[in-house]
Amino acid sequence: MARPPFVLASASPRRRDLLARIGLVPEAIDPADLDESARPGELPRLLAARLAEAKALAVGMRHPGAAVLGADTVVACGRRILPKAETAAEARLCLGLLSGRRHVVLTGLALRRPDGTVGRRVVETAVTFKRLDRAEIDWYLASGEWQGKAGGYAIQGRAELFVRALSGSWSNVVGLPLRETAALLAAAGVPLPAPCPS
Repeated sequence: MARPPFVLASASPRRRDLLARIGLVPEAIDPADLDESARPGELPRLLAARLAEAKALAVGMRHPGAAVLGADTVVACGRRILPKAETAAEARLCLGLLSGRRHVVLTGLALRRPDGTVGRRVVETAVTFKRLDRAEIDWYLASGEWQGKAGGYAIQGRAELFVRALSGSWSNVVGLPLRETAALLAAAGVPLPAPCPS
C-alpha cells in the first residue's frame, strides 16, 4: 500500500521542527481556524483532546485520503487552565502561579486516518518550577519567549533554567510528544524514514 500524504493541522513552527528531528516532513501544513476557548467547567485533559480532534477533523475534510495530525497543548495548575500568554501581564500572572509549584502539560493528539477513522492520545508531563523571584520573572519577560505560549513560557528557551523537575516527555512540553506521535502515524501508514544502510 502506498504511503498516504501526511498533513499537519498546525501552524506551530515548534511542531514542524520536532517532526523534522525524527525525519518526518509533512506534505502540507494546513492550520485549522478554530475557537480554542475552554467550555464552562471543561477539564484540561478534555480540552486538549477535544481541540486536537476538532483540528484533525476540520482539516481532514480538506484532504481526503491523507493522514491529518491535529494537536493541542494545555498547561494546567490543578483544574485551572493557563492561557496562551498574549501580553506581558498574562505571562507574569502565569509565571507567578507556576513559581515553586508542580503543573502539568497535556498535549492532545488526534490523527484522522485516510479511511476517516481517528486515533487519539493525550500525553501528560509533570513539570515543577523552582521558586521565582521578581528579577527572574522580569528577566524572562524581557526575552519575549513567552509570547503566544501556553502557560507563558517556552521550555526550549530560557525557561528551562526554571525547571526543578520534569516527569514525562520533554518534547510534549515543547508541543508534540514525539514517541506517541510517531506511533500514531506509523499505524496509519506513515512510518519513520528507513535507516540508511550501513
